[in-house]
Amino acid sequence: MGTELLTVKELNVGFVNKGQTIPVLSDVEFTVKKGETLCIVGESGCGKSLTSLSIMGLIPKNGEIMKGEILFKGEDLVKKTKKEISQIRGKQISMIFQEPMTSLNPVHTVGKQIAESVRLHEGVGKKQAMEKAVEMLRLVGIPSPEKRVHDYPFEMSGGMRQRVMIAMALVCNPNLLIADEPTTALDVTTQAQILGLMGRLKKELDMSIVMITHDLGVVSQIADRVIVMYAGKVIEVSETMDLIENPKHPYTRGLIESIPKLHEEQDDLPTIKGSVPGLNEMPKGCRFSTRCLYARQTCHEVEPTLTGEGQHKVSCWLHSPKWENLE
Repeated sequence: MGTELLTVKELNVGFVNKGQTIPVLSDVEFTVKKGETLCIVGESGCGKSLTSLSIMGLIPKNGEIMKGEILFKGEDLVKKTKKEISQIRGKQISMIFQEPMTSLNPVHTVGKQIAESVRLHEGVGKKQAMEKAVEMLRLVGIPSPEKRVHDYPFEMSGGMRQRVMIAMALVCNPNLLIADEPTTALDVTTQAQILGLMGRLKKELDMSIVMITHDLGVVSQIADRVIVMYAGKVIEVSETMDLIENPKHPYTRGLIESIPKLHEEQDDLPTIKGSVPGLNEMPKGCRFSTRCLYARQTCHEVEPTLTGEGQHKVSCWLHSPKWENLE
């Protein structure tokens, strides 16, 4: 891993409501290197999915990128036209959505849906496209792909549908795959199979992955680096094992402590009190200050910046040299 494939700089996204733009993402920054798996974690409502939709050019109609750059292979996707983005989407950058049944068309066979993507981006005929669809179903581990290519989504299990979504996303050999909670609706065994499949295909196809999840168990299995988001901001960035063994932000620590321990008796799981603030309820200082056990007056008044040495960076006054002198 080396060269940066994707660089997001100072990304600010808002939604227009009654003539006013309400900020949702604030100065989101991160990079994805070639061959790397980057996981974005956080509770629901932290901005993970909106970040991925921004990269894909799929922000809802009432949303807008107010500021920032999304550099893919050095080119700013924010400045691209809808036509230019549509040529990149599905071919160079692909996405797997959380629930296959809402992403797959119920009135078309899975083979036709995979083949459609090939015909759109590769310009091949129907026969060649269908042969490619069969090849992709075989690649993602679906048995008897020559027969299953004629199945409709409702004729498949949840795990099979998710494999179809992966096949559809990878059929044009993208450089970057974005996976939004791809294993949430699956049982533990199927989840492990899907994660193993994605890891194998990443190596075989030499691509990068951005995985969006709230499950730190998934993170430990697949990620090279991790971004923790809270209330629309990146609050901690680190290599995976360093983050799990040495979480610096109280929010990250709370997420890790809330994971059940298999070899320990626990009457009650630790939880993070409160909930993610609404868009119109953002605290003045640190956005986590209203839920933080360590918050001081400064935390409620001044927002910290993302700082740190090496790969591990955190946005928290607790790790500032000034902490001992803060009110």
